[in-house]
Amino acid sequence: QVHVVESGGGLVQPGGSLRLSCAASGINFRLNAMGWYRQAPGKQRELVAAITSGGTTNYVDSVKGRFTASRDNAKNTVYLEMNSLKPEDTAVYYCYADVFRAGIYWGQGTQVTVSS
Repeated sequence: QVHVVESGGGLVQPGGSLRLSCAASGINFRLNAMGWYRQAPGKQRELVAAITSGGTTNYVDSVKGRFTASRDNAKNTVYLEMNSLKPEDTAVYYCYADVFRAGIYWGQGTQVTVSS
């Protein structure tokens, strides 16, 4: 059974930084893309960042230059380094793992709050 677990959320002041981690376990097939979505109150869930097994990244325009996704394939773990955080980055961040022949699995979400 696949499990996806996020960690690293919290409260930070505007301009601050946070690092999210996400580990997938129980993987029996190839792990394709991993990444992060976020959902703010009253808004739709949006893709923040995705990274392929080869390391190719994709970001939503609003975080380009501030967020960096990275991945450790040996540990089935993906990271999201978030710098220069803004209040509009406040949301629940969800990690996903796209497992070949098995589908997409989601973490439980971690709250990121940017506020002074």
